[in-house]
Amino acid sequence: MEGPVIIYKEPHIKSCDLLAAWPGIGNVALIIARYIKDKLGAEEIGEIEPFDFFDPIGVMVKNNIIETPQFPESKFYYWHNTKSERDLLLFIGDEQPGIKGYELAHCVLDVAQQFKAKRVYTCAAAIARIHHTEQPRVWLAATSQNAIDELKKFNLVLRGNLQIAGLNGLFLGVSKERKMEGVCLLGEVPMYATRIPNPKAALAVADALAKVLNIDVDLSELTTVAKESEEEMKKLAAEAMGEFIDRYTKPVWPPEEEEDLEEEEEEDNGD
Repeated sequence: MEGPVIIYKEPHIKSCDLLAAWPGIGNVALIIARYIKDKLGAEEIGEIEPFDFFDPIGVMVKNNIIETPQFPESKFYYWHNTKSERDLLLFIGDEQPGIKGYELAHCVLDVAQQFKAKRVYTCAAAIARIHHTEQPRVWLAATSQNAIDELKKFNLVLRGNLQIAGLNGLFLGVSKERKMEGVCLLGEVPMYATRIPNPKAALAVADALAKVLNIDVDLSELTTVAKESEEEMKKLAAEAMGEFIDRYTKPVWPPEEEEDLEEEEEEDNGD
């Protein structure tokens, strides 16, 4: 394949689904894709060279020695699914490019079509008014009504109008342009916890995705990580409540300085 895409192993694939993932809010997509890749033992089969999409903005220094510039990786993985007629192709990008995201999406889809992908999937976060102790729901968005009708049986939520930011969303728009069916599963993330990884939302989406793709993947480790993240979420919830109180409430008594000033004025009036 010409261009920045390098495929160094071509497995014999009759049909497959593609799961593509980039960083995003709560790192939901990356957590899911990397976990599934590791648990299934998916094999690395190719990559997209970074030079057309990324420019290093600095270097690392270790023990006073400057290292060579490091580029984010964008790699393809393959796993044979013995339970289904469709295998699984994964694309995992360490970073979203600042420019040429549209072109990168086309590069990934070129590979998907080469390996006869029937449907492409992404995952994302859905910012919702939920508390971190609640079980996050999984929203569904797709490029066709047929896909919606097929997948809504998996207890997925249809929210009507929404926006999916970044490449995890744009990728599906480009898929629709190319007349490839695309699906996005979004895990609910509390509004106050968008700046940290959210394994709890990732777990909810991974569980739904495993059912949709008909794959057996052990989610026990991700379940443990999700439980351990509760403490960090608790801290964020407390901070968010403190900010809310500071911003939207006022004390019902005057500050101490104002009280002192009022007492002085009363003394002056009494003279």
